[in-house]
Amino acid sequence: MASADDSPNGGTLPPTIDENIGTIAEYCERNQEKATPAQKIVERISLFLGSPGYFAVNACFIVCWIAWNSLAPVFDWTELDEPPFFWLQGFVSLNAFIISTTVLIRQNRMSKLAERNAHLDLQISLLSDEKTSKIIAMLEEIRRESPNLADKPDAKAEELAQPADTTSVLEAIDRKTH
Repeated sequence: MASADDSPNGGTLPPTIDENIGTIAEYCERNQEKATPAQKIVERISLFLGSPGYFAVNACFIVCWIAWNSLAPVFDWTELDEPPFFWLQGFVSLNAFIISTTVLIRQNRMSKLAERNAHLDLQISLLSDEKTSKIIAMLEEIRRESPNLADKPDAKAEELAQPADTTSVLEAIDRKTH
């Protein structure tokens, strides 16, 4: 759970925010626990392969390989791979294959998580719409029944008091976007 100095200004977080952060952390932990050992290994490898350090090491290796093999005849060194650097091309191709495969594996898992999170967001939004509509309806009822408030019809409030018809909204989105 969050501590008293979790907010940027060192103050305490309200209990509801602290509780929500805990729920999110638990959700992330559950998703991480669902990953297979192979997925966890591939993700670690993918993070390493996508790092600036790995790029720098590769770039230095390639430059040194080309420099060594280009200067070998001049300094009477053993030439490992003469131009057009067949072995270097093979190494770079293998490296590209490994990087692209690990990235695709990681992206597939991340895509599934993103899809699940989008469904969760949609469910929460629909629930929030229902709750907000209910609150507006209750406030309108209080306004109508309160002797101290003028009972003027409010068309906008009446409209907002109705929960959204999700099927109609989805159909309208489909019509306008396709």
